[in-house]
Order: sequence, then C-alpha cells, then structure tokens
Amino acid sequence: MLIAGFPAGAWGTNCYLVAPAAGEECVIIDPGHEAAPGVEEALKKHRLKPVAVVLTHGHIDHVASVVPVCGAHDVPAWIHPEDRYMMSDPEKALGRSVGAQLMGELTVGEPDDVRTLADGARLELAGLELTVAHAPGHTKGSVTFGLPEAADIPPILFSGDLLFAGSIGRTDLPGGDMAEMLDSLARVCLPLDDSTVVLSGHGPQTTIGQERATNPYLRQVAAGQGASPAPRRGM
Repeated sequence: MLIAGFPAGAWGTNCYLVAPAAGEECVIIDPGHEAAPGVEEALKKHRLKPVAVVLTHGHIDHVASVVPVCGAHDVPAWIHPEDRYMMSDPEKALGRSVGAQLMGELTVGEPDDVRTLADGARLELAGLELTVAHAPGHTKGSVTFGLPEAADIPPILFSGDLLFAGSIGRTDLPGGDMAEMLDSLARVCLPLDDSTVVLSGHGPQTTIGQERATNPYLRQVAAGQGASPAPRRGM
C-alpha cells in the first residue's frame, strides 16, 4: 500500500494519493487550495496514474483544486450530493463573512464528471475498496473513507474534518450541527478497532485507540454525554 500525503494551501489541508503500490493507479483524496502542484509532484515521484478524485466534503479548502486535477487527468470527482453545491457556491457554504474574502482569489466550479457518494457504498477504484460512511456534523454531506486491514497495514480511516488528533471539525459554519457531529463520531468512529489509523483533513495522523483515550469528544460520546467546544482546525 502506498499513501502519499501532504498539507496544501492557506489552510494546510491534507491531500492524499492512495494506491496499491508505486507505479500503479491511484485515488486522490481532497485536492484543496493550491494542491495541484503537489498532486503532480507526487504522481511523478511515485509513477502513479489517477483514476478518480474522492472528496470528504465540499468546503473550498478541500475542493479548490478539483477542477484542474480532474481536467488534467480526465477523471471523475465523487462527492456526497448534499455538499455538491459547494463546489460552485463556496460563499453559500461558508457564510458571507468568510466566503466573501475568497471570491476574488479562487476560481470555482465543477469538473466535467461528478458522481455521488452514498452511505455504505463500496467504491472499487485503482485496485482499492473504499467504504463510504456518511458523517454529517461538519457539513451535511461530510463522509469518511475506510480501507480494510491488509497484510502489511492496519485499517485506515480518511476522516476528513470529522475527527482530528485531539479534536474534531468545527460546526459553526452553514450546515454544521453539533448534535449530528456527536452522532457521527459515535456511529462512525467508536465502533472501529483501536489499531485503525486516522488520516484526517488537517494535522497529524493518529489512531482510534489514541483518540478514544485522549480526545475529549470521543471520551464524552463514549460516556453518553455531550461535549463542549475544543480547539479546531480547518475551515
């Protein structure tokens, strides 16, 4: 298994390229603000051929490079239908106070081929099987992508802005909802094995075991309690 990740753009959004091995087909996860050069560098370095872009949610810091990346390689983009509008209308997705600051800097829109994600779907792409879990809370259409345990790797969760090392995604933007976030954490994250590696939308990797023991949100969800705000990353 090859996973090449790097933080991109003003928000340090993690973009991942995932393939069975170097020299094979790959999937690109969350090519956000200013991610296109890093994507091309990783493709060249590892001799990869992209077959799809998959998106954990529609915020501009995760999708800003979708059009150039998909266009350069003639591949589709996959996104949950409730977040699709964000690719063309990020100001509506972020609220006017945030969105207005970006409209003069970013070119927005959809790639030519957009496909929709559904809860429980299994995407067979590039020799991989990604399991989709709908995880609203940060946005209405947030999802995670899971990879099963293999001979040389533990299970992996690409958590987007659902779960970070020590924290969770913000819920104060349009479409955010703390009750939904807590439900998603309980339903999507708590059942996972402690060995599951969490590769999130911002910040360093962690594991479910580490977060179960130390993340105040997971600890309180596991105890059946609510949670108070904690430091957040991203948009």
